Amino acid sequence: MERLQLFYRYSDAVPVMMVPGIVRRTLVSSDKLMICRFDLETGAEIPGHSHPQDQIGYVVSGKVRITVAGKSFDLEAGDTYSAPSGVEHKALTLEKAVVVDTFSPPRDDYRTESK
Repeated sequence: MERLQLFYRYSDAVPVMMVPGIVRRTLVSSDKLMICRFDLETGAEIPGHSHPQDQIGYVVSGKVRITVAGKSFDLEAGDTYSAPSGVEHKALTLEKAVVVDTFSPPRDDYRTESK
């Protein structure tokens, strides 16, 4: 059985360019949870998509328009959102932002890192 790593340094998180203007860093992952940080430039968009994981997000800074199940809301620092499993969601960055998302179970496609 693989040993579980208990502590992670931000400096070890590999930046991955998801789409132009959006960089993801997978910060920590276990068998049941994953936390990722997204750095988003103004005007960057995450296209509509869905996945089997539950996703909960926290806006650390900036301003983003999150659309979940066709309902849009402008979120600022300190605001949160939830995108349930299988429900389409998307995002538009209104002001340069940092968002931290939690996925359960973890996204296997976010475990593979490349620069």
